[in-house]
Amino acid sequence: MSKRRIVIAGTGSGVGKTTLTIGLMAALMKKGMAVQGFKCGPDYIDPSYHTAVTKRISRNLDSWMLGRKTVVDIFTHASRDADISIMEGVMGFFDGKDPRTNAGSTAEISVLTKSPVLLVVNCASMARSAAAIVKGFQTLSSEPIIVGVIVNQVGSEGHYHIVKTAIEQECGIPVIGYLKREKGIEIPERSLGLIPSIERGELDPFFDQLGNMISETVDLEKLLEITVAEPLSFSKEESLFSLSAEPIARIAVAKDAAFTSYYQENFELLESCGAELVTFSPLANELVPPNCSGLYIGGGLPEEFMMAISKSERTKQSIRESIESGMPTFAEGGGFSFLTQSITLTSGEVAEMTGVIFGNVTMHTTLQAIGYREIKGCAENFLLRADGLAKGHEFHYSTFEAITSLQYAYETKGMRGTKLDGYAAENVVAGFPQFHFATCLDMVETWIKACTTYQITQLEVQHGKK
Repeated sequence: MSKRRIVIAGTGSGVGKTTLTIGLMAALMKKGMAVQGFKCGPDYIDPSYHTAVTKRISRNLDSWMLGRKTVVDIFTHASRDADISIMEGVMGFFDGKDPRTNAGSTAEISVLTKSPVLLVVNCASMARSAAAIVKGFQTLSSEPIIVGVIVNQVGSEGHYHIVKTAIEQECGIPVIGYLKREKGIEIPERSLGLIPSIERGELDPFFDQLGNMISETVDLEKLLEITVAEPLSFSKEESLFSLSAEPIARIAVAKDAAFTSYYQENFELLESCGAELVTFSPLANELVPPNCSGLYIGGGLPEEFMMAISKSERTKQSIRESIESGMPTFAEGGGFSFLTQSITLTSGEVAEMTGVIFGNVTMHTTLQAIGYREIKGCAENFLLRADGLAKGHEFHYSTFEAITSLQYAYETKGMRGTKLDGYAAENVVAGFPQFHFATCLDMVETWIKACTTYQITQLEVQHGKK
């Protein structure tokens, strides 16, 4: 694994972390380097940018959900053949789960991965004051190592040199570059609906433009110099990704422009424990693939795709038949909405869904839920036992209203307290929370075991028919 790695941190949200991260990735790719991207926290959109630019799957690093050991495991696993790893921060550098500590913050990720930090500062309408901001970030905590600064929103090259002089004199670290206040370089408005256009390559010219701009105003050689860090190692025997079980169960995964929100580690953990993953597209009205013994419907389902999904009658019928046959099914986020009877859009239109769950979803113009969740299974939950504990997050503009009394799947705990949530049946678990399987490996093993049991049952049914 390369010694080079860097955390791109911001003084707050909106200072240009994503723009600079993508630009640096594109610029280094132009130099022929293999770049591995990471995103701090539970985000699906920024990793899509990284993946499109670097041609390597970007990963999430989340110290609250995953803990130190797993963070380092994921980092070393993904970085093993990269020339440099770039970690994009979330919110402000020290913002995390607890305002009194660095828990769950970008700062904690930098410490856990022993990574140098490049601080992004919005310097619009300031000069020497920028040094005070950087100095404050240097002194708040002694553990993170800030090794350089990039300034954004400077008015001119002269303005840049004023800010650079002040920061370097007062803070003792280099300012390695800048971006001017120019129109045309803003990231398109972030939404899950943007991911398909990213994956289709529609933003490639934009990424190329960013790479060229960064190459002109950032000292890339200095960047490579300050990114050299102590090598990290992780025992293969302890790694979550060390298993290589032979496939014993085929799990169908709904994956297309409408269903994009999955943690890559969830796929890899399933595969390492014996799952063969087979994708299908509800948007293309495809059937659940044959000979499958499990069904995974992940998050996403942006509002712009809901009416199109409602017309996928073959897919909906195929999912209903699979579930009715007893196929172990897990749906999260948008996948949960897909299993309900209908979704009412913000326009008032009603999109008919699969009808597996007797209730309806309503879309709103404001966020209805956001944040981390600690999740316990209810007794009827085949995937997460009552004594099991997993972690995940919620981020959605929708609400669900049951038509009849339903069995809850989870007990979820967030900043606003604890509540019963989701839907559970004998072979179905669904809800708004989106899980990271590395927080509860029992879920993977339990699911695959349920799939193999289903296979045996189906064989018995087939033989009985003969």
